[in-house]
Amino acid sequence: MEAEKWGRRIRAFRKLKGYTQEGLANSLGVSVSILGEVERGNRVPTEQFVEQIAAKLEVSVDDLTPPDVRAEKK
Repeated sequence: MEAEKWGRRIRAFRKLKGYTQEGLANSLGVSVSILGEVERGNRVPTEQFVEQIAAKLEVSVDDLTPPDVRAEKK
């Protein structure tokens, strides 16, 4: 369930910033299948991967973090 929340947020911000899945994956240096697994909720992204995505999309890690996960960290 947690993976799905991460995936939905990452996908939403990727689309908002105008990236295709292939374009973002290439710019991050990962395969499209890895990014796809994260977006579909089949893989929980590592903290480092979230930081890389946030930097590339020019958003904060907090923006990408699902609200309930953010609440758990406090």
